[in-house]
Amino acid sequence: MAPGGEGEDRTGRDRCAGVVFVPPEQMDHRPLFLAVDTLCDENISHFGGSGSEVGSRLVQAFSRIQEQTRGIEPALRALAAVCPLFDLDPYTPANGYRSLMKVVLSCTQHILHKCRYVTDNRRSLFFRTAHNCSELEAYGSALIQLRALLCFAERLLTANQHGDLFFWQERGLSEEFLKEYSTMHKGCFYGRCLGFQFTPSIRPFLQTISIGLVSFGENYKRHESGISVAASSFFISGRYAIDPELRGAEFERITQNLDVNFWKTFWNITEMEVLTSIVGIASTNVRINKCLSVPPEPLEMPLSSDPRLTVTINPPVAHTGPGPVHMRLISYQMREGQESEELGAFMKPEGPLSLDLRLRSRPAPLSPDLIIHFHGGGFVAQTSKSHEPYLRTWAQELEAPILSIDYSLAPEAPFPRALEECFYAYCWALKNCRLLGSTAERVCLAGDSAGGNLCITVSLRAASVGIRMPDGIMAAYPATLLQATASPSRLLTLMDPLLPLSVLSKCLSAYAGTERVPVDDRALEKQQSALSQVRRGTALFLRDIRHGATSWLSSFMDGRKEKGNLDTMRTSVSEAALMDESATHIRASLKSKTCQDLSRHQYVEQDGNQNQHLVQNKHSLKAHKQSTAKGLQNGCGPCGNIQRPLSTLPVQPGQGGTEQLSPLSPQVQGGSFFLSETESDSDTSGQFLKENIPPLHSSEDNSSLLTTSHSHGFPEGFQPLRSQNGVANMTLQTSAIVHNPYMSPLLAPDSMLQGLPPIHIVACALDPMLDDSVMFAKRLRALNRPVTLQVVEDLPHGFLSLSQLSRETREATAVCVQCIRQILHNEAPPPPPTEPRKHRKLERTLGKNLVTEREIGA
Repeated sequence: MAPGGEGEDRTGRDRCAGVVFVPPEQMDHRPLFLAVDTLCDENISHFGGSGSEVGSRLVQAFSRIQEQTRGIEPALRALAAVCPLFDLDPYTPANGYRSLMKVVLSCTQHILHKCRYVTDNRRSLFFRTAHNCSELEAYGSALIQLRALLCFAERLLTANQHGDLFFWQERGLSEEFLKEYSTMHKGCFYGRCLGFQFTPSIRPFLQTISIGLVSFGENYKRHESGISVAASSFFISGRYAIDPELRGAEFERITQNLDVNFWKTFWNITEMEVLTSIVGIASTNVRINKCLSVPPEPLEMPLSSDPRLTVTINPPVAHTGPGPVHMRLISYQMREGQESEELGAFMKPEGPLSLDLRLRSRPAPLSPDLIIHFHGGGFVAQTSKSHEPYLRTWAQELEAPILSIDYSLAPEAPFPRALEECFYAYCWALKNCRLLGSTAERVCLAGDSAGGNLCITVSLRAASVGIRMPDGIMAAYPATLLQATASPSRLLTLMDPLLPLSVLSKCLSAYAGTERVPVDDRALEKQQSALSQVRRGTALFLRDIRHGATSWLSSFMDGRKEKGNLDTMRTSVSEAALMDESATHIRASLKSKTCQDLSRHQYVEQDGNQNQHLVQNKHSLKAHKQSTAKGLQNGCGPCGNIQRPLSTLPVQPGQGGTEQLSPLSPQVQGGSFFLSETESDSDTSGQFLKENIPPLHSSEDNSSLLTTSHSHGFPEGFQPLRSQNGVANMTLQTSAIVHNPYMSPLLAPDSMLQGLPPIHIVACALDPMLDDSVMFAKRLRALNRPVTLQVVEDLPHGFLSLSQLSRETREATAVCVQCIRQILHNEAPPPPPTEPRKHRKLERTLGKNLVTEREIGA
């Protein structure tokens, strides 16, 4: 990263105090690109006569940057002219095209800062020529990839309907983008350029996460004990900390090839007792923090239209049969009912028993408010424990009890199990609200990411059954379209360190039930006795300390030697998997060899009777379709068959000629979440899913593939950089299940959306899922439904889990709290500003023009 500091950034902002800034699409970007071009010319002239190897590399880096900026500047001007057409309204300037522009401008501003630094310090005795050359090469590579994304954005503009951000055809651009993504180089975004688009306070955290991820990935499946993995990861993390290029390459290999079980394991590190204890010390103290387990018993709920009539809510049964629903009750004050024997009957122990020495006070009266929370985690990871820090703060600030639902996770429990459990928990909370310390006069559903999706679908389910609806929904960066459909914001998955497209695709496939479940050897650990686990873990821990320390010291002793010859590096697990030729010929297997025993390929599939069978890779795709179709037919929820959901999104009300579905239609009550078998088969045309990415047979075949099929859509003479790590293993889902409105609420018919309560959406401007929020808000606005959309700047997807990390994340979390407060207190949303909101980024003085000054980091 280029030199600079927080103090320098504040100074630049102070110089611009009092200046009225204009949004990016309304300002002239030519001075920025002209400055970069001029500095590149000057540095090319200076280093051209050096005659050294590094000088030659610098000339090539500056030439590459100059060439790309000349091609990007006219594309940005064209995009800036049309991006306001895709906003929700003039007061909410946010959509994927704007986000892509912001990222490209941010990268160009980093390059400008670096070019200026090189120009000012190149004659200094302390000028690190090789380091600055590597920086420029990394940002030059990033600029090439961003130019390729701009080309895709231009094609989306041409192909999509007016005001529509998604490409709705299953084939075409969506399929082509997946093919391009699978071969494009991404390591440049995960090394020196990691998180350049986000606020500077987030970047150290992202760097720590990336180092931990690649270290954890190298040891994943080598050990069967979590403590041994942590020990080895700690000792090898040093090499990734000092070598950004190695870190970026390994990050790319991991995101492309490791399966969903790896991501479950890595994301669930936040559930470790040590980490939760440390976080708990810094979190708000609450009087009530109880884990509850509700048995699967039918519930009688009154109808909202006539409370004298009731409807039976059956317990969750999909995939695994009836089972308890787990949840966590958090309350800042102890209220009536929360210490009752009735609630105690639902309690389950969590961790070691502790003695509460606080003085017993008289319970506070019942709160009129109740918050029901659904956590995020891509439907595959985390629990309420991971989200407990900000939930404690909410409980204090909102003075209301919070019930967070620990729904079952995919791929072991795919759709609709999570929805069934969340809906059942919602009904149980309404019926037993006094045990939770509330009268439930006002009920708010709140969730982030996958939890935001569940908030919306639970409300759709409540409307279809006819019971009481929540008073409002706060959905933070929700996923409303669970399929790999191309949109401008989803182009950002190429560089997002927290939400790469390959990881997003695996999570969505797992929730849809189309991701085969690998045999997890770690599950065998649970069958061992506690004593044997301790003995085995201790032995592995001591062994790995010895091996890890040796590897750590040797990496420092001959680190330069290893960097000069990458072939001498110790081959990582993912690298070894990619070198295995057999991995490129297996199409039926959706599991990477990175995290399995290379001598066997066994998967666990769930059939309609929820029996688990070990199957070999020789099973065909046709057999997988029949097995899954049987599971869909038998794994029914407590509600009835719905009509076929929309396959395309009508932009205006009444378009599309879809059959209307009443929220209280008898066809919905008492049936299934799924389509009938005939509808499913007809919709998929006999194909359950297809693999987009062709197998990589050889480097020659790969090069011919890139020069033919991937050259379409790029300017003449331009090609994005291609990955050296093979082709990513991804699929484009064509199953009817992904069109189910209870899975993708953006595809729900107008009649279903008409029954939704007021919705407050909080999205991130740089989130790949931004277009999900914008398009969903557009649909509700077109139906005259109450909806607000607030977009926070410069933060990544999942900022709620980082609420205490920086001032920016605290401010964004406060926006979510304010939305919940408006729902609970029935407050009207604040009026829109008199003029459009200004972007804070464009604050750097360049002559008489204003462009962005951002802290770049040293």
